[in-house]
Amino acid sequence: MPSSAWSSTSRVFQVPRFAGNHPRIVLGGLIILLLVGAALGAIAVTSRGAERPSAVAGPVEVPRPPVVTVEALPQLAGHLRGQAEAGRFMGGVLVARGETVLFRQVYGVADADTGAPLALSSRFRLASLSKQFTAAAVLRLQDEGRLSVEDPVCRWIQPCPEAWAPLRIRHLISHTSGIPDLMQRPGWGARRTTPATVRELTEESALYGLSFAPGEDLRYSNAGFNLAADIVERASGMSFGDYLQAAFFDPLGMADTGIGDGAGLVAGHATFPEGLTPQRLANVSIIPGAGALYSTLDDMLVWQQALHGGRVLKPETYAAMVADHSPPAQGSERGRVRRIWGYGVMANRLGRRVTPGFDDIQIYHTGSWSGFRNLMSWQPRAQVSVIVLSNNYHQQEQVFVISQQAMAEALGHPFPTEMVRNQAAGGQPPVGAPGLRGQSGLAASQASSLSRVEFQPWVWPVRLRSDFRPS
Repeated sequence: MPSSAWSSTSRVFQVPRFAGNHPRIVLGGLIILLLVGAALGAIAVTSRGAERPSAVAGPVEVPRPPVVTVEALPQLAGHLRGQAEAGRFMGGVLVARGETVLFRQVYGVADADTGAPLALSSRFRLASLSKQFTAAAVLRLQDEGRLSVEDPVCRWIQPCPEAWAPLRIRHLISHTSGIPDLMQRPGWGARRTTPATVRELTEESALYGLSFAPGEDLRYSNAGFNLAADIVERASGMSFGDYLQAAFFDPLGMADTGIGDGAGLVAGHATFPEGLTPQRLANVSIIPGAGALYSTLDDMLVWQQALHGGRVLKPETYAAMVADHSPPAQGSERGRVRRIWGYGVMANRLGRRVTPGFDDIQIYHTGSWSGFRNLMSWQPRAQVSVIVLSNNYHQQEQVFVISQQAMAEALGHPFPTEMVRNQAAGGQPPVGAPGLRGQSGLAASQASSLSRVEFQPWVWPVRLRSDFRPS
């Protein structure tokens, strides 16, 4: 037990010189109390077992009411009913503002072969939404003093390729490592279907040189997050899944969240000319740190509220997580407004990609793997959480539009109806924020799109009340 917990009970008790009862009676009572207290303390120590990482400050788990349908966003509800009836959306949507759930509903089937419907408690594969957990695990270990994101990767990985000498852990969780991704390597087809361990994936990555000097470019990298998961194992002395369970899932009460092939997962699907087809071969063993988790709508709401509400990381660590770590020369991305690349999360004005549009900054990530398409977004000023989990790989645009319709209605903006086409023609400035780039600051030419004030709520997050209860 921490020393601070003992401070109120370890003071020396002074027996009054003139007590109301005989001193021997008082002393005898005190001895009995001390013996009982010692016995209870021994029982408590024995029951705790091995030390487990502490993931949160203050209350670790918040009570959750029964999971029920909520449709307090009428425009979104009507739109989703129409999309589902037309076969254009299948999956689950949850929207919350502060402590209040505004929308919770599911549509379509859990498995096209059996016809079983989705449930509000259905478990979906998270795909790349998993990356924020990997980044949070690294940062949590930093908060615990076990590692630093400035550590050389070769401190933890031995033997270590000479090419990795300049690599730091922070490069792995910001897509700036230069390690060629799995899909870029020869033999991707065989790797996609062949199971692997975390260590085997590390050994395989070590066979390839870097595509660029670490920190000088940015390319999306599942391999970097897999390597980060290996470092989590080495620094914690636990398997990656066990560390996540002990540090995050158990303390936060995320009983329906796990890694790999958990029981009761819904099937991912693809829409082919012959119809809706389940995608059975997930093989998430090859993306342990990049996309192997599964969860439910409500467990992900708990995670969003905890992560952005200051109950997972220290404030300064969270600030680093959502800061921009992309190279200073990073330009536009495929003609779109450039995003902020944090550790396992991104930030951008996603509402500019729909019409009618809106400008609120959102911290988010997407996910796609083996029949799943997901998007999870957080608006810091209003504390609005949007979670869209779809078990149809070919509904990428629908998932994005639905997420922005949900965010817009929750924020009181006009309801978007479609994607903006040819966004680059609009000449919008790149997204950035002064003083938020990892170490070097942001060029003045990129600072006009965001103000420092807009970032303050999530750089220094508002802590949720101790009696926070999602409704």
